[in-house]
Amino acid sequence: MDFGQETSMNYSENPAIPCALEKCRAYDDNLEEKARALMEAARIPMRPGMRVLVKPNLLTSKALACTNPDIVAAVCKLLLDGGCKVDVADSPGFGRAKSVARAIGLDEKLAPLGLEVLPMNQPAPLRLDVPGAERQPVFMVSRRAIECDYLLSVPRIKAHSQMRITLAVKNLFGCVCGARKAIIHAREGREPAFFAACLAAMWAALPPSGAFVDGIVAMSVTGPSKGIPFNFGLLGACASSQVMDRALLAALDMEIGQSPLAAAIAKRNDREEISAPVSWPLRRPEDFNPTGFVVPQKLAHTSFRPGRLIKSMGRRFWAAIKA
Repeated sequence: MDFGQETSMNYSENPAIPCALEKCRAYDDNLEEKARALMEAARIPMRPGMRVLVKPNLLTSKALACTNPDIVAAVCKLLLDGGCKVDVADSPGFGRAKSVARAIGLDEKLAPLGLEVLPMNQPAPLRLDVPGAERQPVFMVSRRAIECDYLLSVPRIKAHSQMRITLAVKNLFGCVCGARKAIIHAREGREPAFFAACLAAMWAALPPSGAFVDGIVAMSVTGPSKGIPFNFGLLGACASSQVMDRALLAALDMEIGQSPLAAAIAKRNDREEISAPVSWPLRRPEDFNPTGFVVPQKLAHTSFRPGRLIKSMGRRFWAAIKA
């Protein structure tokens, strides 16, 4: 299996980026077959020996807060079949990656593939280019993310109290090591627009990233951990994580400006894919019905004030002990 020979695409030669969307009503609905068709249609780049970091969303030990394990396993199997060297890793909001994987059954799904969920450890400084910022932030990001050839974000579609919605690019924030995510919230979370600009800069500084999205059952109303299920029936794959996010916003009948992160990426000009046209090899965004999917109208402040930061660190410590 060979979906693409290059790690990153030359968008000047291939101007239209294929974004593959498909309907899927349940997690046992020919999932592996549909995942294969989506990744082929999206031309997810892979080659023998290519180092791919699969980044699911393992926020906490609640199934709806995480990417469905069957989807993560199906994607990993396809990458392994393509000859890739695959790591699966995340930095959960609370607890350890292994304990969250065990709680939601992901460890059992990956074991037959010879894989396990790894921590986002070995922090290294990633200097960000935030346009117009007086001080350019530095995020401590796992070397697993910085040194891979390709990042494949595998998120669940979720409403988000601070970013309104969290999709493929926001999921990459989990490449920041452990408790440093809370520290970044405290230091850089002045307002949603600035924090989103930091996340956009992090996306631009990381290796090329694509996406395989779990939208079969999304999280509606609020999030990223306490929302309610919404049966959206969507699976999606794209070689560009930010193009995937644009497609998902369209499928959810949302404007780019409603997502602070998508708006921040749209203002950048440091990657050709930002302005590249999109092709639809399978279904189109308007083929999905988002009626009833709710996102927060008023965004919560992203900053962890001192008291909130201490409380968050305490919860992380306690979750790690219980793990």
